[in-house]
Amino acid sequence: MSINRNVEAAAKRLREAEAKGIVCEPVRNLIGPTDIEKAYAVQAINTALRVAQGAKPIGSKIGLTAPVIQKQLGVDQPDFGTLWQDKEVENGGVISMKELMQPRAEAELAFVLGKDLTSEKLTSVDIISAIDYALASIEIVGSRIKNWDIKITDTIADNASASHWVVGHQPVKLENIDLLNCKMILKNNGKIVSEGTGQNCLGSPINAALWLARKLVKMGTPMRAGEVILTGALGPMIAAKAGDNFHVIIEGAGEVSVGFTD
Repeated sequence: MSINRNVEAAAKRLREAEAKGIVCEPVRNLIGPTDIEKAYAVQAINTALRVAQGAKPIGSKIGLTAPVIQKQLGVDQPDFGTLWQDKEVENGGVISMKELMQPRAEAELAFVLGKDLTSEKLTSVDIISAIDYALASIEIVGSRIKNWDIKITDTIADNASASHWVVGHQPVKLENIDLLNCKMILKNNGKIVSEGTGQNCLGSPINAALWLARKLVKMGTPMRAGEVILTGALGPMIAAKAGDNFHVIIEGAGEVSVGFTD
């Protein structure tokens, strides 16, 4: 089997798992455990198919921003996936477990861009200048791969383990948030289950956004004004089950919540 056919087979495996709602085996046995280029090729196939079917991409999510998770997977860089319009859950809303696969919740800062980011020599200042506002957010990650048995190529191929997303309704300018020291609290049914600060996201959410912007320019798909960026977890991710209600407070950026039902 050629490399191209391996990539196509990996994409098909993940696509069928999503369609059937049945987890699959890892795809690293098809594309290798470390070949990041092949993993993004798998992701690109399924992204293009979704677009062809009418789905609307509205931005990107960044994953693997916490050093402890990078160490766990043996990698030295983040990854990214596509955010989809039809995967948004309204703030304060609920989502059925039937729509999810092995869901976990992460508290993050979301950025909404006011300018395109197309330069080949982007700086942190460019990122800061391009961000229109920030929002508190919850990313509901999910894995099509059985038991979350993933290495770096598995999660990249699987759209960076993206699933659904929620954003708060308090847009805040960056000058009103301490991006390094802002405290995050994630509660489940009133009990604190995860805590962190902005520094937990690659040292700063700006660093994460800069990494993504540079990566997408190199790939020929630069970020555009109006796009949403989920910058990465500010604390440990928490497994979700029916009956859970997650409530996130990020200092300076407001609140956001989501519930889970059968």
